[in-house]
Amino acid sequence: EVQLVESGGGSVQSGGSLRLSCEASGFTIDDETIDWYRQAPGQKCDLIATARRDGSIWHSDSVKGRFTISRDDSVNTMFLQMNRLQPGDTAVYYCKADGPTGTWSRCFQARRAFEVWGQGRLVNVSS
Repeated sequence: EVQLVESGGGSVQSGGSLRLSCEASGFTIDDETIDWYRQAPGQKCDLIATARRDGSIWHSDSVKGRFTISRDDSVNTMFLQMNRLQPGDTAVYYCKADGPTGTWSRCFQARRAFEVWGQGRLVNVSS
């Protein structure tokens, strides 16, 4: 089965750090673009980090300098390291990878062709 399974996250105080992991199965991510999205309560789904097939990396202005997207192809897993967390970072975080098929996106409430989505993990930052 093609899937991404997320782990990590949880609750932390402002200024703390957390790491999200996203392990792929049924396909490999080593030659795929990978992304992290987040959806705050009542808000739309937002792209916050991308690691493209050509090796380039992008982070949104809202997380630049605090969050880092990375991957470990030896274990078919992508990561999001989150430092200096703020209450405004409270959201459900989703990983996504280009893949051989499309799976349901809870973030967009849709199935999108050749996009494999994780199930989402809640990150709650208290002041």
